[in-house]
Amino acid sequence: MRETVRVCIPRFLQVGRGSVEHIPDILAKTGDARRPLIVTDKFMVEHGYSERITRTLGEHGIECGVFDEAVPDPTDSVVHKGIDALEAGNHDCVIGLGGGSPLDTAKAIAVMAKHGRDLLDYRPPNEFNSPGLATIAIPTTAGTGSEVTHHTVIVHSETREKISCRGEAFVPTAAIVDFELTLSKPKRLIADNALDTLTHAIEGYVSRKSTLFSDRMALDCMRLVGAYVQRAYADVDDLEAREYLMLAATLGGLAFSNSSICLVHAMSRPLGSLFHVPHGMSNAMLLPTVTRFSVDSAFERYADCGRAIGLADLDDSDEVANRKLIDGLYTYNEQMAVPSMSAFGINQDAFNGALDQMADDAVRSGAPNNNPRIADQQEIKDLFLQAWS
Repeated sequence: MRETVRVCIPRFLQVGRGSVEHIPDILAKTGDARRPLIVTDKFMVEHGYSERITRTLGEHGIECGVFDEAVPDPTDSVVHKGIDALEAGNHDCVIGLGGGSPLDTAKAIAVMAKHGRDLLDYRPPNEFNSPGLATIAIPTTAGTGSEVTHHTVIVHSETREKISCRGEAFVPTAAIVDFELTLSKPKRLIADNALDTLTHAIEGYVSRKSTLFSDRMALDCMRLVGAYVQRAYADVDDLEAREYLMLAATLGGLAFSNSSICLVHAMSRPLGSLFHVPHGMSNAMLLPTVTRFSVDSAFERYADCGRAIGLADLDDSDEVANRKLIDGLYTYNEQMAVPSMSAFGINQDAFNGALDQMADDAVRSGAPNNNPRIADQQEIKDLFLQAWS
């Protein structure tokens, strides 16, 4: 029997079409918080998403501020600006609105405003469990799962290291999962988000820290991605596919947040911080190569993944299922136009020159230790080179 585990999830989720209209009720349920700061990015402001939130809250007599300086790969300097805005407006809670970067920024602001601004204090293996300000997470992409996780990834402005802050403090108080908010996403983002979700589920399932709870979330997530990702990519107006991919993203977040991420995520972070590869895309670039490297160390579990996704048949042997899984992951990348690192535009000399730093960053994240097959620094460099081509 497995050891008992502590499951970290938001106090409640509001799920389904139109859920965002319930935000005044949800805010009321968080406690005494009545003056929120919306943390988002300029796209969300320019396209009216934040105005929809402020209008709905205003109709219920709730005043709020907007901080729209969230950026991809958020830095601690951006978080500090957000804390300044929060304090200047006397805000007592945070609403994160957007993709993974605004949500991570919002979660970091909510914790660091209360417990200290030095990002290095939150660096693994430290875990931070003391509550921060009440936080409502509203995702507008179906991929990161940040709306339900106890992680937030922030880049140190000086070293450019991506630091995964961890602990119960970073679990949002509530999450609103409304797939209508994702409908403006372009095809590229649909693919990257879905493959990010798939990575969360696979890594959550094969992780050395997997649990009975995370297993169920991961397998159901894989089933949904396998059933709907190609439909959504082929037809962005397929509302059923878009809704189920949104649900899959939340399930994937619950899976890896309550087990752990592994080697793919460890390697994808320096690709983002050094070469600005979007997070979901970098995971997709690495997933087939890392799976091939790891498969023999969790043979039955990876076979379960192949069957759950639908890449393998239920009656396939583990050997056949694993072969189909690896082939299928490469095929997904081909069918959904995931670029190679070279095609993305990374300079090969710069890439080769950064291999030591990237491998070191990956190891320091701690995530490789959760992988079924633990890679040393040289193996990680070799995997980067394999994935390059």
